[in-house]
Amino acid sequence: MNSTPKKLLIAVAALVLLAALALSLPPVRESVAWRVENVLTRVRFALNPPEKVDFALSSPTAAAAPSLPAPTHTATSAATPTPAEATPLPSTPTSTPLPSSARLEGVTYQTQHGFYNYCAPANLYMGLRFWDWQGDVNELGPMLKPFAKDKNVMPYEMVDYVNTYTNLKAIERVGGDLDLLKRMIAAGYPVLIEKGFRTRDIHGQISWMGHYNFVTGYDDDRQIFIVQDSYIKENNEVDYALLSEEWLSFNYTYILIYPPEDEDKILALLGPDADEIANIQSALEKASTEIYQTEGTNQFFAWYNYGTNLVSLQDFGGAAQAFDNAFAIYNSLPDDLSLRPYRILWYETGPYFAYYYTGRYSDVVQLATNNSIAQVKDDEPALEESFYWRAMARVALGETGGAVEDVQACLQYHEGFEPCMLLAQQLGVQP
Repeated sequence: MNSTPKKLLIAVAALVLLAALALSLPPVRESVAWRVENVLTRVRFALNPPEKVDFALSSPTAAAAPSLPAPTHTATSAATPTPAEATPLPSTPTSTPLPSSARLEGVTYQTQHGFYNYCAPANLYMGLRFWDWQGDVNELGPMLKPFAKDKNVMPYEMVDYVNTYTNLKAIERVGGDLDLLKRMIAAGYPVLIEKGFRTRDIHGQISWMGHYNFVTGYDDDRQIFIVQDSYIKENNEVDYALLSEEWLSFNYTYILIYPPEDEDKILALLGPDADEIANIQSALEKASTEIYQTEGTNQFFAWYNYGTNLVSLQDFGGAAQAFDNAFAIYNSLPDDLSLRPYRILWYETGPYFAYYYTGRYSDVVQLATNNSIAQVKDDEPALEESFYWRAMARVALGETGGAVEDVQACLQYHEGFEPCMLLAQQLGVQP
């Protein structure tokens, strides 16, 4: 054998051996794996651009020109419990004049960087630490998102954690406004809000996604809120108008964390919104007004909020029509990631409830598949709610095999997720 080819083969073999040894080292392996995954994600993104995907429903009820559906059902307090009995609630929040600015001290900032998708744990940590909670941020992740690549933590999961595992209390409300934020901050209570924001993603494109912010101050003269933004920076200054617009996309959802002995004070500050049903009805009215005050993407969000609030009031027929109108507007938007919030079902699952409880099972499967699970480009569609609702719809359609697979995927991505645990029992699936 010629010596040159032989030397070349030996060199190649040596390089392969060195590469194998290098990959056996965890830091090198993780670094290479991340880069490979990033390349594959970009390829999937290019082959199936999410901004090109419409919300294609099999049986939409939307009119040619969107019309505001009238609620066909109003829930009672038995369907959605009111807060614990306390002193009579005031008809309006406290009328004490607010200072022109306020800023809360004693805030411990926590970044989400260095963790995988740690927005919710980081923000909840800041909310708990403000009240001297002694836990560690690393404790929150496995509890809130048992699967590391979980795409979203719902507000109710954060509230449940506070009320179950700490000596503090938490409540969630919707339909908030800027005055509410100021009133709470001036009284000494920071507010955790859920909102959308647009940022450059790993594909290098500006796109919309869900985000939590911990609001700790405001200044009327400068028209800014001071927020602890786990993604951007601590003490981030956000214009009133921008924060309000970003908050719109999540139905103006907010969470209040407080010591149990402060409950009466919190309820008094909330006024009528202390009652959950009254709060949802107020948010419904707000959404109906914004439908006619907005256009484009914001009008899509206004219709979506209207549907979400009707779901909370168990008016599933009206909600289905509202979501049909929302998706009709979405489909008319330009194919632009900055305008099309394609991730919406990762965070806000109201359409699943509306379509399932109006017998539109094929639409549930369609949404869960093409507009949620298939829209994940990193090959880890950790969206337990989408798998759950697709399983429920498949059961209704007689597709038991597919339902079993979905339940198993649901529990893989969120071990112990109660809805899927119950469905697994129904299907005879071993969790």
